[in-house]
Amino acid sequence: MAAADQPKGVDRLGHVAIRVENVDRAVAFYTDLGMRLVWRANDWCYLEAGEGRDGLALLGPDYKAAGPHFAFHFRDRAEVDVIHDRLKAQGVHVGAVHDHRDGTASFYLKDPEGNWLEMLYEPPGGIPSNCN
Repeated sequence: MAAADQPKGVDRLGHVAIRVENVDRAVAFYTDLGMRLVWRANDWCYLEAGEGRDGLALLGPDYKAAGPHFAFHFRDRAEVDVIHDRLKAQGVHVGAVHDHRDGTASFYLKDPEGNWLEMLYEPPGGIPSNCN
């Protein structure tokens, strides 16, 4: 692999996604703990805690794009493509890279133990909010 193709690596463990039965009830619980609601959609939402932007995604019953997972965040959009291509070349089954409406881009895969992971580009300034 050429030096330009060498991945820099994961920037940080950015968020955990969990399944919830009632998104409104879960949002109330986690915001009462001091988390900040950042993104809200009909079937999921995203909250952050602390200055480090540690995140929690709440996946409602109708959310079908992904299940519970850990997300590794990257600061360089091209790095997500490099990691994707490298894993695919190694024979790892990876989903397609998707650019999302919030300015992020990601793909999903399972680790060798069967745990779901997301490799996610996080834009400068963090994940933008659609909540006031």
